[in-house]
Amino acid sequence: MIDVGKGPAIVLIPGLQGRWEWMSPAIEALSESHRVLSFSLGEPIVPASTDDSEPFKGWLDAIDAILDRASEPRAAIIGVSFGGLIAARYVARRPERSAALVLVSAPRPTWRPNSWDRLFIRYPRLARPAFLTRGCFRMVPEIFVANSTWLARLKFGAEYAGRAIRSPLSPPQMAQWVRQWMTSDVREDCRTIRRPTLLITGEPHLDRVVPVSSTLAYLELICGASHRVLPGTGHVGLVSKPREFARLVGEFVSPAHAS
Repeated sequence: MIDVGKGPAIVLIPGLQGRWEWMSPAIEALSESHRVLSFSLGEPIVPASTDDSEPFKGWLDAIDAILDRASEPRAAIIGVSFGGLIAARYVARRPERSAALVLVSAPRPTWRPNSWDRLFIRYPRLARPAFLTRGCFRMVPEIFVANSTWLARLKFGAEYAGRAIRSPLSPPQMAQWVRQWMTSDVREDCRTIRRPTLLITGEPHLDRVVPVSSTLAYLELICGASHRVLPGTGHVGLVSKPREFARLVGEFVSPAHAS
């Protein structure tokens, strides 16, 4: 668990790689004006849930525990990519603890794995090299556009790789989380959300991980949801342009906290 900064509280939920450390540039930028609470998806904050009928229950309980430990009655809930599904369910099930919802390049609830994804889910350890290689190639266009010089591109790439090496992902856990997702339908949760909701995406031609059109499905599922684009970014704009990301988030969640 991480707890940094002062101001209105934010809970930041990581993507499928599961590690808060991968979001550290965004956490640092957000903490300049907000209290940022975050955790890793595999972190044992509360005892593991044995309720197979509610795949996300352990994460919902973890967010409750984080807010309780921080003595925060409510917070803006921000979900990044896969974390957006967790965030949406939390806000739907815990409206009294949610000031606002921000979904960052989140996949639509009805996403289904293609043949390559199914192979990774079935053989996560064997597929790890191919998964990492594919991820690197997907990142190249965004790194090139988000940074204006070769030195900046190399620096960003080295820092991103460094975080990944120091805080490695777990393919078996990731495969398990996807299987849990496949047994759960978040659409009905989304239709009950009445908290201010913002979708943040990169530019369509730069996000090679989650198509922007997939994230925009939430505009129809969540009443009153709005959308903002983080220019010059794709899937990882929160770390390639963290200050711009923090500004977008701050402009949206501050009025929600005040209401």
